[in-house]
Amino acid sequence: MDSKNPGLYLHIPFCLTKCSYCSFYSQTDVSLIPDFIEALGKEMEMAGAGFSSPFDTVYIGGGTPSVLSPRQIEKILAGIEKSFRLSRGTEFTLEANPGDLDLSLLRSLKNLGINRLNLGIQSFDPQTLAFLGRRHTVEEAIKSADAAREAGFDHIGLDLIYGVPVQPLGLWRDTLSQAVAFYPEHLSCYQLTLEDDTPLAEGCRRGGFSPPGEDELLQFFLTTSEMLENSGFIHYEVSNFSRGPKYASRHNQKYWDHTPYLGLGPSAHSFSGSARWWNTRSLNDYLKTLQSGNLPIEGKEILTREQLRMESWFLALRTRKGVHIEEFNAQYGEDFLSYNSGILKTMQEQGHLVLEDGHLRPTRTGLALADSLARI
Repeated sequence: MDSKNPGLYLHIPFCLTKCSYCSFYSQTDVSLIPDFIEALGKEMEMAGAGFSSPFDTVYIGGGTPSVLSPRQIEKILAGIEKSFRLSRGTEFTLEANPGDLDLSLLRSLKNLGINRLNLGIQSFDPQTLAFLGRRHTVEEAIKSADAAREAGFDHIGLDLIYGVPVQPLGLWRDTLSQAVAFYPEHLSCYQLTLEDDTPLAEGCRRGGFSPPGEDELLQFFLTTSEMLENSGFIHYEVSNFSRGPKYASRHNQKYWDHTPYLGLGPSAHSFSGSARWWNTRSLNDYLKTLQSGNLPIEGKEILTREQLRMESWFLALRTRKGVHIEEFNAQYGEDFLSYNSGILKTMQEQGHLVLEDGHLRPTRTGLALADSLARI
């Protein structure tokens, strides 16, 4: 078992409506929420045995966790406390839809111990929200951010999406300016991806719209990075920005450096050592399997040393921290700089990588090209 503290992820598989771009597993029939919470409690009791170190992050995502009542969230948190050892100062994150929130609910969440709130705002433009199939309004987005602060949250993250066909660059700049005006501690800015089997991808295939080209998307990315860094944010990962290192998502960073994490709920993924496993992507199968006394694991793979090595590069080059060369060489027994000297020199000459303080780090353009850099 890795000595790093693991993270715990809980997938809440319910949404009141499905967004047209989203491929994450969820269903709109909320009648099974009580059954799900009971099953989740059983999974907690069974799944934590392989993790000896205390967890120091808990991330409740989905789906839309904010469709749950405070009492239901309290029951889930009680199950966590009962089934897992937690470090002092554990980061508790909850994702929320602005349309679900009011001051009373937010105060309840704060009192329950949620100390990091992630608001799925996506845009401050009504046309963009409509295109994405979001159920909240611009007014609700603004009110939710203000109410979260009034409720006492001092670690608020806003999620935004760019590269939407109805969203010119000027409108995106306005969205960023509005987001910064709330003075959030964290911003996640994701490029719209047309995932298979989503209504948005089907609309594109039928010729309903054309997505932005690569050059246009690059301009969105570079503009985002420049604007937010000029506003005091650290661009610490391809899509993520924080007002200083202490506000970076402690949980999400585990995914980028092979720290163990345990995922519970339908479709959730887990990782430890060289093993990766995932749960069934069906709420009904999830419930039935746990009712029969078994874990709802659908599949598992053991990564080879080479796969771990390649993943380490792929994930590290998505972060501004980059790769610590000496540590990497010690772990994988190779001199990567010598082995890839020609390629690395070319990438440095092109301004995509820099070697400093023993780290190979992507520059701003390197982050924009993170997926291709990982193939060096």
